[in-house]
Formats: sequence, C-alpha cells, structure tokens
Amino acid sequence: MEYFIEHIELFYFLILAVFLGVEVISNVPAVLHTPLMSGANAISGIVVIGAIHVLLSLPNENYVGLILAGIAVFVGTLNISGGFFVTSRMLLLFAKDKKQRS
Repeated sequence: MEYFIEHIELFYFLILAVFLGVEVISNVPAVLHTPLMSGANAISGIVVIGAIHVLLSLPNENYVGLILAGIAVFVGTLNISGGFFVTSRMLLLFAKDKKQRS
C-alpha cells in the first residue's frame, strides 16, 4: 500500500491516459483506423521492448514492478498479435473484391 501512496501521481497519469485514449479512439473516422492501428502496433512494440528491459533490470524482491512489467509484456504482445490478425482479415476482404472484379 505504501508503494501506491508514494507513486500516486503515476496512477493519476494512467487514469488520464486511459480517458484520453478512449476519447481519441472514439472520435477517429473509420478511414483512419488502419493507419492508427499500425501506429498502435509500433507503440506496442516499443512498450514490449521497454517492459522486457525493465523486467530484466528489476531486483527479484520488487514484486510490484515485476508484475506490472509482466502485465505490460502480455498486453503489448496481445495488442501486436491482435493488430496483425485484424490486418490479415482486412487484406482478405480486399482479395475477395479483386476476385469478383475479374
């Protein structure tokens, strides 16, 4: 509990980032979803690399940091794989249109 009290500003920053992210995503037009998704995948790659670096540099006694870094690696990897899955599905939709035209 003391850790959370010492780092309360980080939790305020996280809450603000979540609200800002939801607001930005909900106001993006459908045409810009693919470039935004590509940018999100790139950012997730940076998050995964940073989380792995933090995970390897933390002492074994810092359980909170290890858990948060592990969650960051998991969520970043999930976002990257989901982005590739959605992109693959979108490319399949374009392939069907190409077959119908010929």
